[in-house]
Formats: sequence, C-alpha cells, structure tokens
Amino acid sequence: MNISIAIDGPAGAGKSTIAKLVGDRYSLMYINTGAMYRAVTLKAMEKNIKPENTQGLVELMNNLEMHFQGEKLIVNGQDVTDDIYMPLISKNVSYYSSIKEVREKLVELQRKISKKYSVIMDGRDIGTVVLKDAKLKIFLTASAETRANRRYKELMEKGVEVNYEEILQDIKRRDHIDSTREISPLTKAEDAIEIDSSNLDINGVVDKISCYIDKIKQ
Repeated sequence: MNISIAIDGPAGAGKSTIAKLVGDRYSLMYINTGAMYRAVTLKAMEKNIKPENTQGLVELMNNLEMHFQGEKLIVNGQDVTDDIYMPLISKNVSYYSSIKEVREKLVELQRKISKKYSVIMDGRDIGTVVLKDAKLKIFLTASAETRANRRYKELMEKGVEVNYEEILQDIKRRDHIDSTREISPLTKAEDAIEIDSSNLDINGVVDKISCYIDKIKQ
C-alpha cells in the first residue's frame, strides 16, 4: 500500500533537506513542490512573462516537461537546480505561486505522482490541499531569524554574495504573502504535527519525524 507524507512550513524552515533525508530513510519518492514553483518562476522570468499575464503563464506551463532525478529538477531537459535558488527567484516566487492557474496545474501533477508511488512531499499547502488524506502531516517551522541565517550561510557557501538583513526582510515578506494569499494560503492543517526546528539540528528533526512514521507503519 502506498503512503503519503506531507511536510508544510514557511520559507527556509528546512523542509526540503528534511524531506529528502526522511525519504531516503524510508525509500519514499521525494517531491520538492517548492522547486516546481521556483522552476515556473524561473522560466516565466526568462521569457519576461509577468505574474498578471495568466494566459502567458498557462501557455508556458503547457510546454514545460518537469521531473526529478534524485535531488535535481530537470525542466525541458535542463538541470535548473542551482538556478531556481538564486536570490532573484526567491524574491519573485511567491508572486507566481499565488496564481490560481499555476497552482492548479502543479497540484494536478503532484497528485498524480502521489497516487502512483509512496511519497514524501513538502511545500506550503500539501497537508491542506494537495494531500489532504496523507497518513502523516508535519508543519515544520522556525523563527524568521533562524531561517534567514540558514539561507544566508547556504548561499555564501555557494559563493553568492548576499546580505543577511535583506534575506531576513525577504523571508518576512514571503511569510506575509504566503499566509495571506487568497489561493491555498500557508496554514497548518488541523491534523498536522508542528515541529519547531529553531533549536534542533537536521538529524534531530529527522529522528522526530521518523518516530511518527514508525508509529503509522506498525
């Protein structure tokens, strides 16, 4: 029997890293939904398609072939994994991901994958919209300052010159946009388990989630 695990939370909470590690531990297919929205943002900006150009976005998405190879996201045969995490994409992804037609298209694709495989999926609306019947729902969060510091270190290690205060303000802005948007806002599902990772390392969070998975597998 296939199982689905949903991990939701704000930007920079460590959802992708945690979900990947948990997926490896339990042989679950990891679906990084945030990366999918970032890929749409990247391709739209490359073609100068504004968020308000709904028709242009729909046409763009109809011509996007998107799949994962491990941690890599391949779009139309191109590995875009590094490109989608650049600061310019981070600043704009919330505007594109709030578009109804964009979300509908990607949610449809995400649900198809979850019906075929046992998956762990992370994003903003997995437990509330995409995988409402998931066996386990986790809401992973951390303080804005902790999340900004993590993103700052991540980008600096990649050789990208960034400013901590700008990243912090960007995260706070994204939190506001994600939690107040009309379509599928970021919110904790009623049956989700909240984990604050502010004072936990990666292994600590993985172990916590693993305990809950072991319970549902018994």
